[in-house]
Amino acid sequence: MNLNATDFELFGIAPQFAQDRAALDARWKDLQRQVHPDKFASQGAAAQRVAMQWSVRINEAYQRLKDPLKRAAYLCELAGASVNAENNTAMPTEFLVQQMSWREVLEDASSFDDLEQLSLQVNTAMREALQNCEQLLDVQHNPAQAVSQVRALMFMQRFASDVQARLDQMDTPDRGQ
Repeated sequence: MNLNATDFELFGIAPQFAQDRAALDARWKDLQRQVHPDKFASQGAAAQRVAMQWSVRINEAYQRLKDPLKRAAYLCELAGASVNAENNTAMPTEFLVQQMSWREVLEDASSFDDLEQLSLQVNTAMREALQNCEQLLDVQHNPAQAVSQVRALMFMQRFASDVQARLDQMDTPDRGQ
């Protein structure tokens, strides 16, 4: 194993968006078993520190590979198409209009059902965007175009969290009353 290997190389899987989650989970467990620091206890502190580095590296790779959005962003980065989400927030007008519309619905939502409906719309849009990422990355091999889908997904994911927070508030009785 090489600490500088890509996450895909480290896990011994094809560098593509579509991944088998069960196989990924099994490979992570296998890799963790191989480098568990307790296996190196008889070899001294230095060997245990190296094993710990490996364990951390494997966990970081696993966190990127198991999350479709992180995996898509990572694939774009590997192909030289930087997502650069913190500096580049330009989005197509149609997407921004949709975001504003969802924000208005969220602000005006007065019932659990309103929020559930909004959550369903957002989750459907996210699934479609993930399918577009798969098409762009695995079929068309166009990471530069996938970047815009990844950035859109980042916006949607944050918004989905806002919707979920409102749903959680509706589930939780007011403590002050």
